[in-house]
Amino acid sequence: MRLDGFGILVNDMGRMIRFYRDVLGFEIKEAEDAKNVYLVKDGTLFLLYGRKDFEKMTNRKYNYTSGLNGQFELALYVDTFDEVDASFKTAVENGAEPVMEPTTEPWGQRTCYISDPEGNLIEIGSWDKPYETKDQDKL
Repeated sequence: MRLDGFGILVNDMGRMIRFYRDVLGFEIKEAEDAKNVYLVKDGTLFLLYGRKDFEKMTNRKYNYTSGLNGQFELALYVDTFDEVDASFKTAVENGAEPVMEPTTEPWGQRTCYISDPEGNLIEIGSWDKPYETKDQDKL
């Protein structure tokens, strides 16, 4: 098996579409009343599933967290430390909830955290080198 993508089960599809499209720059073409949103971001399939629609499709009921969600994080990469700071500032100015201000960690990565409107954690980080070369010394 190969990783094809990942999905987030969402409560308010319109609000989440606007956040990922308008705040984070994901290319989303579906209407705000869509039941499911499928898009590819940097070669990875990213999906937004309406919770009620997913429950109906699977004929199951699920438990959901409310508030800040510590179940997973979505990691976004930028090429420079300055871009981490600028991306954090822009995202917060456009409605993202700040979780952790940009910080250079002891292991050398500059990182910060925001959350989307439903409390899912989003990391914006950099190793201060282009994406294509960021993992060369780790392999």
